[in-house]
Amino acid sequence: MFSRWNWVACGFYLMLNICSSDASGGLVQSCGYIIPESPVLALGSNFTALCILNESCLDFGNIYANQIIWKIKNRLVPKEQYREINRTVSSVTFNDTSSLATPLTCNILADGQIEQNIYGITVTVGLAPEKPKNLSCIVHQMSKLTYVMTCTWNPGRHTFLDTQFRLRYSWPQEVFPDCIPKDVNNSCTITDIQFFVNTEIWVEAANALGKAESDPLVLDPVDIVKPLSPQNVLVSSGILPTVLKLSWENWVSDALMRLKFNIRYRIVGDTNWMEVPSEDTASPRTSFSVQGLRPCTEYVFSIRCMKEDGVGYWSDWSEEKTGITTEDKPSKGPSIWRIIDASRSPAFWTVHLMWKALKPFEANGVVLQYEVTVRDKSSLSSPLKKYNVTSTNHTLQLPNGTYEVTVIARNSVGASPPSVLLIPASNSKAPVKNLRTLPKHDKLWVGWTAPNSYVLKYVIEWCLVSSSSDCIIEWKIAQGDVQGIDLKGIKPFKCYLITVYPLYADGQGSGQSVMAYLKQDRPSKGPTVQTKKVGKAEAVLTWNHLTVDEQNGFIRNYTILYKTIDGNETAVTVDPSKTEYTLSSLTSDTLYTVRMMASTDNGSRSGPDFTFTTQKFGKGEIEAIVVPVCLAFLLIVLLGVLFCFNKRDLIKKHIWPIVPDPSKSNIAQWSPQVPAKHNFNSKDQMYPEGSFTDVSVVEIEADDKKSFSEQDLKPFDLLKKEKSTSEGHSSGIGGSSCMSSPRQSVSDSDEGETTQNTSSTVQYSTVVLNGYRDQTPVQVFSRSESTQPLLDSEERSEDHAGGADSTAQRQQYFRQNGGQDETNTDRPCFERIKQNACADEGDLVGFVQLQISGQSSQPLGLGMEKNTQEAALSNVFQTCTEGQTVRPQAVEENPLSVDEMPKSYLPQTVRQGGYMPQ
Repeated sequence: MFSRWNWVACGFYLMLNICSSDASGGLVQSCGYIIPESPVLALGSNFTALCILNESCLDFGNIYANQIIWKIKNRLVPKEQYREINRTVSSVTFNDTSSLATPLTCNILADGQIEQNIYGITVTVGLAPEKPKNLSCIVHQMSKLTYVMTCTWNPGRHTFLDTQFRLRYSWPQEVFPDCIPKDVNNSCTITDIQFFVNTEIWVEAANALGKAESDPLVLDPVDIVKPLSPQNVLVSSGILPTVLKLSWENWVSDALMRLKFNIRYRIVGDTNWMEVPSEDTASPRTSFSVQGLRPCTEYVFSIRCMKEDGVGYWSDWSEEKTGITTEDKPSKGPSIWRIIDASRSPAFWTVHLMWKALKPFEANGVVLQYEVTVRDKSSLSSPLKKYNVTSTNHTLQLPNGTYEVTVIARNSVGASPPSVLLIPASNSKAPVKNLRTLPKHDKLWVGWTAPNSYVLKYVIEWCLVSSSSDCIIEWKIAQGDVQGIDLKGIKPFKCYLITVYPLYADGQGSGQSVMAYLKQDRPSKGPTVQTKKVGKAEAVLTWNHLTVDEQNGFIRNYTILYKTIDGNETAVTVDPSKTEYTLSSLTSDTLYTVRMMASTDNGSRSGPDFTFTTQKFGKGEIEAIVVPVCLAFLLIVLLGVLFCFNKRDLIKKHIWPIVPDPSKSNIAQWSPQVPAKHNFNSKDQMYPEGSFTDVSVVEIEADDKKSFSEQDLKPFDLLKKEKSTSEGHSSGIGGSSCMSSPRQSVSDSDEGETTQNTSSTVQYSTVVLNGYRDQTPVQVFSRSESTQPLLDSEERSEDHAGGADSTAQRQQYFRQNGGQDETNTDRPCFERIKQNACADEGDLVGFVQLQISGQSSQPLGLGMEKNTQEAALSNVFQTCTEGQTVRPQAVEENPLSVDEMPKSYLPQTVRQGGYMPQ
């Protein structure tokens, strides 16, 4: 093993050999080389390379063959492929060159540490050329006298090597220079050729791995000529309307070869070519007349040529030229049909005649006009009606009947055969049966079963059904032996109405109709659903049919999809003819979402969502609650009204009590004997209106004198005197008055006599004014002629005790007018006395009004019982005879019992802070 310094020296030596000017090959010349040098290998073959070391490297660096390693493109070759032949030679073997890449290098690994490259080679892998195949040659005419021959072949597989192809040809006695292809490897053109001499032609291919030749081709170049196409082609019209004449020039001389021709033609706008029979143009020529053409039709022509015997190649087609045939009279009449409108009157028709324009090959020219003839077959004496029309329709106004219509097309040459249409009075003949349709690609086939009778023709009507436009009828006539026809121009996803009429020799059958689609699609939109009525557990849904334009096919069914907010969706299938459906078994007071889906044969589409809420109460539930409540309320109100009506007086007294109005009293007009302290009639009143506060009446009984002092009883004596004085007078309130209420006057108790009943009212009253704001009140006397009724509390005892008579007397008293004179008041009184029973004279008790002095702070009669007062009043009756004068009498001094003691109403002096009305 070398020391470290020995390896350094070895490396230095190798570097010197590389840098030496004498060693141009570097390490290869100094230390070794590889054989073979740059080999070309067949793809997939075996290959062995040898690396040979020079003796100089062995002596200096102790390098041996066992230290050699092989690499392919810097990739280490497995050592299993190595073989050490001797100490200077190492080989490597490859069983398949397909994986062999370049470069292949031989390297030294000294002591397992330093790797040095010794030599490298380039390896080329490829294939040997195959035998060229399919060699063929053609002679092209370049001009009138110039010809070139071009040969082509199949070069075979790709060799991955540089392969040379050569086209070689020779005569039997002479070999010509090779034709080497340029930029291609499968063809070559020879410019120097000779006709009428057999020439042998073959192809040779060669590369580094081998050489190959094609089979030879022996031929006369004149047999492989492709001549130039005829030039200067002209087309002219012939004498007949079905003939056009062609003329042209040939580029091939007749001395070189004889030619035959091929003529093709077509109608302008058509893509299908027609050819003149080859036997008609198999001889040399420069013109030809093409027959059997359509009149007044424009044609396109083209010509080509080749060697007469058919050996060789056809020339290219010549430039296309056009020509037009002359006109001829129309070959057939137009197809005619009608539409009858009897909507205005069944007895009078509007007949729309329609006919199709003739096709160009039928018109044979330009149609100038149509002649329409109408003959009434129901009346032989009716004259013919003729019309000249330039359009393809005409409208007639005809009475109901049978008519024969004839249409003729006319051009500049002549008229067409007539087309006849029979219009019967009624379509009484048998119709077709089993009418059906079937889509076929872009056509719609319409089929039917023929009726039992013989049919001359069938008329097929069809029109596009649309909601946005009218149905424009198209029609077609088929022969009577046909039971099906294809309709062209049908649009997909559109609905068509198809009707078939059979035409007989003596009439017409009724039409049979069917709806059809060429193709179907799902609807353009879904139905929009709404609610017509919503209940507690059901909802009535309604929707409109989709328009024909939106359907895109036959609607097979509708599907209603509904759900609650958090519930599952429920589907209901509905017949497509319906526009209303009722959802049942719904939950009350619940929000539902509903949508509707329309389905065709090719899909479905849903409409927008619609929400509704079911009612909380069902039909009649609210009425069942409200009606009884209302009836009960009305009954209660009615009972309340009846109760109030029966108790109206009681209610009125409690709500609106009758309160006397002192402002309406006439007491101010009465002048007592005691001088008044103030003139109440004066305009300047001392006490203006509103200064009076309260007036109280105190009831006392007649025998209560014991409880009073003499000073308190003096007013009673004064009143008794005044009574006596006023007896027999009718002036003042003390007189007899019919309107006065029968009240008792207070008389002297010492007189034991029973006083007569009088109608005297309270004659004297004492009015005491309360002082305004602590002023000293003033005491005044006033004569009372008040017409106001007593308080209810004061009259209640009389009502119960006095009976009807006492009530009538009180009402008469309250109707009294204090302002009437004596004469007017006395007469009604006496008349009333005659009509009523009079009470005993002893039962009369006088009523006295007491003046309560301002010195007395306690009112009189305060302790008297109100019931005693009312009982005394009930004993007062009016007793009188006709013509008797009513006078007050004094009362006996004998005291009466409490029950017998009459009562009196005494006004109370009301002082500020004093007694209030009882």
